[in-house]
Amino acid sequence: MLLTISTTHRPATDLGFLLHKNPDRHHVAELGFGTAHVFYPEASDERCSAAVLVDVDPIGLVRDRNPAGRFALAHYVNDRPYVASSYLSVALGRLFGTAMSGRSKERQHVADQAIPLEAWMPVAPCRGGEDLARRLFEPLGYLTRAQALPLDPQFPEWGDSRYLSLRISARLRLRDLLRHLFVLLPVLDDDKHYWVGADEVAKLLRRGGEWLAGHPDRDLIARRYLRYDQRLTSGALARLFEDEAGDPDRRDQASDAGEESVERKVSGGHSLHEQRLAAVLAVITGSRACRVLDLGCGSGKLIAELLKERGLERIVGLDVSHRALETAARRLHLDGMAPRQRERVELLHGSLTYRDGRLRGFDAAAVVEVIEHLDPPRPRRTRSTTRCCRACPTGASGTPTTASSGPAPSSPSGRRGSPPTTATVSSCPGSDPRTTGSAAPHSWRCSGDDRYQDP
Repeated sequence: MLLTISTTHRPATDLGFLLHKNPDRHHVAELGFGTAHVFYPEASDERCSAAVLVDVDPIGLVRDRNPAGRFALAHYVNDRPYVASSYLSVALGRLFGTAMSGRSKERQHVADQAIPLEAWMPVAPCRGGEDLARRLFEPLGYLTRAQALPLDPQFPEWGDSRYLSLRISARLRLRDLLRHLFVLLPVLDDDKHYWVGADEVAKLLRRGGEWLAGHPDRDLIARRYLRYDQRLTSGALARLFEDEAGDPDRRDQASDAGEESVERKVSGGHSLHEQRLAAVLAVITGSRACRVLDLGCGSGKLIAELLKERGLERIVGLDVSHRALETAARRLHLDGMAPRQRERVELLHGSLTYRDGRLRGFDAAAVVEVIEHLDPPRPRRTRSTTRCCRACPTGASGTPTTASSGPAPSSPSGRRGSPPTTATVSSCPGSDPRTTGSAAPHSWRCSGDDRYQDP
């Protein structure tokens, strides 16, 4: 199995100091399952690449009590010597433990700064395909290029395998790249070669504590990393948010509750949030859409109102917070909902800041009070949201709340799914959300191809 880590930081040979591996030498480490090698295919001031090659001992695999597979010959016939898996994670921890901690005796100032880095895995097993690879790495700021490998190039009709050629690149600290790889390689593979116990929880929190809490797929990562052990997974997530003040979901809920209390006093009984929902609902129903997305659906208030509209065939809510989706499910009484009504609504866990094929094929999308919860770089990656912001009335200030609708390709003009309409419901001081929503329907149009796409 092979992994390369490259940089174009000048001088690029600083990578050797950060990894604590001299580019002029071939480094070898003996592991319980084989031998790990570190060498440098290129090392110049302009570009430097470190390669990690793990030579897995087949006899060691036979001794493994947890074979990669469930069939009789899994000890002897498997992909473990060739793919980036938990074996590679263990090798990274052994080879680059000091680098993963962020220490560098000669180049500490470089270890503490973000530099351009690229990691390439020629063969990475991924149960979930290219979409899952992007879901795991893109929220962490990586440009992700994943190409599915064919089962057999000589027989293209057999289709693609579950293996990817995976290349990720970003400007970040080396310690962060190594920690991301250490945790996410077994998650991609959805397998581990060793017994998972309580010590794995500590390892997950040590390597993922700084970034895992804010990842939109943190629950999936914890489940896969801990091999679907519910007790360990629940304990890990609880410890991740042990400090209630550090839980981003709870912070958002507390902030929203405080804002709504103030708004009710200012607006005389109906909060601005309720008025915005009413304005957005009017725009969506007026657009004659039949398939609607609520991006950042939160506790499901807008979905509850949309379900009352019989003309809407499908309503999907998306939110980055698993806790918010659970609250929405309880609010909507999904467990006791009539079968025909239940078919109309679906709740999805995800983020609108990166591509998601599940969001295609809808006529309208609502983005209500979401932008203020995104990190500064994220709004630039939500093109449709940004365009809605530009439609905010002249002189307004603050964060806009948006409802946008796009065309259904097969629908004739004048019927449901007709040409796109967009309304901007501003939460700006001094503006009335009830009138703003009706004033902006023709302010701009959105092309059908780039909805819900990154730039």
